[in-house]
Amino acid sequence: MAETVTPSRCEPASTRRERSGWYLYDWAMSAFSTTVLTVFLGPFLTTVAKQAAGCALGAPDCTGYVYPLGIKVAAGSYFPYLVSLSVLLTVFVLPVVGAIADRSAHKKRLLGAAAFTGAAATVAMVFVTGDRYLLGGALFVVANIAFGAGVVVYNSFLPQLGGPDERDAISSRGWALGYLGGGLLLALNLVVVMMFSRDGDDQRTLDLARASIVSAGLWWAAFTLLPLRWLREHPSAGALAGGNPVTDGFRQLGRTLRQIRAYPLTLFFLLAFLVYNDGIQTVIALASQYGTEELRLDQGTLIVTILLVQFLAFGGALLLGALAGRIGAWKTILLSLVLWTGVILGAFWLPAEAPVPFMVLGAAIGLVLGGSQALSRSLFSQLIPAGKEGEYYGFYEISDKGTSWLGPLAFGLVFQLTNSYRVGLVSLLIFFVVGFALLAAVPVRRAILAAGNTPPRVL
Repeated sequence: MAETVTPSRCEPASTRRERSGWYLYDWAMSAFSTTVLTVFLGPFLTTVAKQAAGCALGAPDCTGYVYPLGIKVAAGSYFPYLVSLSVLLTVFVLPVVGAIADRSAHKKRLLGAAAFTGAAATVAMVFVTGDRYLLGGALFVVANIAFGAGVVVYNSFLPQLGGPDERDAISSRGWALGYLGGGLLLALNLVVVMMFSRDGDDQRTLDLARASIVSAGLWWAAFTLLPLRWLREHPSAGALAGGNPVTDGFRQLGRTLRQIRAYPLTLFFLLAFLVYNDGIQTVIALASQYGTEELRLDQGTLIVTILLVQFLAFGGALLLGALAGRIGAWKTILLSLVLWTGVILGAFWLPAEAPVPFMVLGAAIGLVLGGSQALSRSLFSQLIPAGKEGEYYGFYEISDKGTSWLGPLAFGLVFQLTNSYRVGLVSLLIFFVVGFALLAAVPVRRAILAAGNTPPRVL
C-alpha cells in the first residue's frame, strides 16, 4: 500500500511513487553538475581556449589570450567568465520560467523541455574539437541555463510533496540520491579514463574528457524519463482558471515583483542564500581547475577526489538532514558555513603535486556539501507564499545547482590581476563570512509566519 504524506496547504497527498520520481530527477541531472561542471568542463574548455590562444597542448604555464566578441580574455579566465555570463542570463530567464510553471497545468512538460534542451547541448560538446572555444562556450551557456530552468520547475514540486516537518527529510533524500547518481556516472568515467589514457598523450586525455561530458548529457536525458512518468501534476488555482500560461506567467511575474516587498524577511533570507551559496557553487565549479592549474594534479586524482566527495555527500546530506530534525535547519546551515570557511582556508594552504591532502580536503567538503544545500532548499520552501513556488524558486535558482555569478567573476578578475589561483580562491572567503552574518540575522520563525505558512517544530 502506498505511503502518503498530507501537506499543510491542502494540496493532494503525495505518494511514495511520486516522491521517488522527484528524487530520481536529482539522480538524472546531477550527472551534469558532477561530471560536467565539477570535473571535466573547466579543464576541458580551458585547454581548448589555450589552444585557440596559441598554446601548445600540455603546456600548463602558457598564459595566452583569446578574444571572444573582440574582448581580451586570459585563457585561464575564460571558463569562470562563462559561468558568470550564463548566470547573468539566468537572472532574466529563471524567474519567468518559474512564473510560467506556476500558471501551467503541465509542469512536467516544462521539466522535460528544460532537461532535454540541456542534455542535447551537453551531448553536442562532441563537436568541440581543436580551437572551437566559442562553440564550447555557447553550448555550455545553453546547457547551464536549461539546467537551471529544470531545477526551478523541479524545486517547485517540493511544497506539494510534504508538510513543514517532512520537507527537510524529503529534500535531503533527493539531494543524497543526486550525489549517488552523479557519483556512479563519475565512477564509470573514472574507469574509462584510467583504462584508456596514456602517459604523455594530452590529446587522448582531452578526447576522454569530451566523451565523459557527452556521457553526462545522455545520462541526464535517459533518467529524466522516469520522473516524467511518475510525477503527478498539481495545477494551481491560476492554472485551473485557464488562459495562456506564458503570457499569464509574464503578467504574474510583474505583479510578484511589485508585491514582493510585502515579504521582506523572505527577501532577506534569499539575499543571505545568494551570498553564501554563490561561494559554495564557485568552489564546486572551479575546484578541478584549481587542482589542475595551481596544484598540478593529474585528471585521475581529480576524478577520484570528486568521486570521494560525491559518495561522502550522499551520507553527509542524510546526516545533516537528521541533525536538522534535532536542532533545526537554520542552525544546521549556520554550522555548515563555519565548516565551509575552514575548507577555504585549508585549500589555500594545500601543497602542489600532493594528492593525499587534496583528497582529505575533498572528504571534508563532501560531509558538508549536500546538507547545506538540501536544507537551504527545504527551509526556503517554508518562506514562499502559497501558489508562487515556481516564481520564488526562479529567484532562488540564480545561485543554486551549478550556477553562481559574483564568485566566478571575483575569482576570474583576481586571477587576471595576480596570475594566482590561490589568491583567487581566498577571495571567496567574503561570501561565507557575509552569508553567515546575513543568515544569522534572519528571524526565521517570524518569516515563515509572515509568508502565511506553519513553522516546523524545530528551526
